[in-house]
Amino acid sequence: MTDRHPDVPLLQQRLREFAAARDWGPYHTPKNLVAALSVEASELLEIFQWLTPEQAAAVMEDPVRAHRVEDEVADVLAYLLQFCSALGVDPLAALAAKIERNEQRFPAGATPPLDGS
Repeated sequence: MTDRHPDVPLLQQRLREFAAARDWGPYHTPKNLVAALSVEASELLEIFQWLTPEQAAAVMEDPVRAHRVEDEVADVLAYLLQFCSALGVDPLAALAAKIERNEQRFPAGATPPLDGS
């Protein structure tokens, strides 16, 4: 692949083709994809689990950990894109809409929410 930053639809197409070539389609249900997404997000969390805030901020300075982080980020994104594709969700449009809602809900200078939303 020569394009270092392909767009979302291209990545989704490549993921569909990859799965289709291996006959994984029947397993790529929304439920299974979101479960896999959760597992991969947990694997990303595992890298940071016992680190101090300072160690976490410096994690990309360690080549071995940096590689693990990049691999898990790729896994999380792959499953998220496949999940969105399965349900017909445009992830960039969903994110843009969420940012707009949050800008209204949480004006600049307001205290951050405690529930993480």
